[in-house]
Amino acid sequence: MPRILLIVTLIVAGEMVFGLPFHTSRFFRPTFLDVFGFTNTQLGDLFAVYGVLAMLCYFPGGALADRFSAKALLTASLVATALGGLYMATIPGAWGMAALYGFFGISTIFLFWGALIRAARDWGGANEQGMAFGLLEAGRGFVAATVAAGAVWLFAVLMPDDATLATDGERRAAFQSVVFVYVGVSFIAAAMCWFLIPDQKQVKAVRSNPLDGMMAVIGRPVVWAQAAIIICAYCGYKGLDNYALYAEQVLGMDEVESAKIATWAAYIRPFAAIGAGLIADRFNAAKSIFVVFAILLVTYLPLSKLGASSLALIYLNAFVTLAAVFALRGVYFALLEENRTPIWYTGAATGMVSFIGYTPEIFFAPITGRILDANPGIVGFQNYFLFLAGVAAAGMLCVVWLLWLRSRGEETLWPAVLAAETKT
Repeated sequence: MPRILLIVTLIVAGEMVFGLPFHTSRFFRPTFLDVFGFTNTQLGDLFAVYGVLAMLCYFPGGALADRFSAKALLTASLVATALGGLYMATIPGAWGMAALYGFFGISTIFLFWGALIRAARDWGGANEQGMAFGLLEAGRGFVAATVAAGAVWLFAVLMPDDATLATDGERRAAFQSVVFVYVGVSFIAAAMCWFLIPDQKQVKAVRSNPLDGMMAVIGRPVVWAQAAIIICAYCGYKGLDNYALYAEQVLGMDEVESAKIATWAAYIRPFAAIGAGLIADRFNAAKSIFVVFAILLVTYLPLSKLGASSLALIYLNAFVTLAAVFALRGVYFALLEENRTPIWYTGAATGMVSFIGYTPEIFFAPITGRILDANPGIVGFQNYFLFLAGVAAAGMLCVVWLLWLRSRGEETLWPAVLAAETKT
């Protein structure tokens, strides 16, 4: 199979599997809250349900990816998630949505995530890890923005010219149409995986028991350091979920305008991710990540002080934070190669760093939802950006820890018994 078709398939699948649980609430946050009758706190708790189930799936899912073909794993995950979207379109109540997000936590992670990262690492080889993950993230960003643009167009068509005059029924019907768009594209992504990904194992496992790989990576400090970096980076990414709400509550936009702003912002993602990947391959992924965290720190701090009248500075700082967050996502899995992770343990290591690194799925939305609800409007968002600034500072410290571990020598990263297996 040509390499370009494989990476395109991974890109489309890698983004659309998360479309239903995340895009619907990220790009259409004010409408999502209205249609389901949720507060920010309730929506945050909903994502916590997703996060708990996802966290439990990262580790075993990573071990599974070391044993089985990506074709079946990715296809099954996308089909299951699309079916969940059909239930979302019925606009279930709070308990139904909690059950659905728990299901999404399983369907999007257990069969999917480890297989995706494993396939991307194999695609990049030894010398193009930054490009592999940068291209994956950039392509995912382009797919996200393009599908969201189509969904926003349909949403705008179905809403009145003055969106503030929309009835509950009009708003509900428009949102249901958005959900059906994501269901359809998810099924298309599943078909791409089935027909375009080779039906073969990624690599022959050294050990017969995938649990051995899990035990091998869990005690490595370098894996924990990478996981800590991902925690901080992912908090920054989760922070983007509230930008549409920020546009409505602070900048005074209506539901359609805020959805358009969130969609246009997503087009920054491809350029930032590819640029970060090229820089990481040319220089050093860990040091590049440190610089990006520093940029986030100095841009979040002004946002924690600016009022609604400082529109030019708000737009500039928001643009920089978007680019920086997407850059981080483009390179933090390139650390697998830079940290000398044995190829046999790619899935297990991915499961481990994801198990820890994506814990913001559990705590970020409940914390920030309460921050925003405690002081609705501009004060709440100022506190929100101050919290993100603290996370960026913690990310810089985590990179320093990782670099210190590397300075102690390769033997510290992985014992000789693990490294030797890559030569067998």
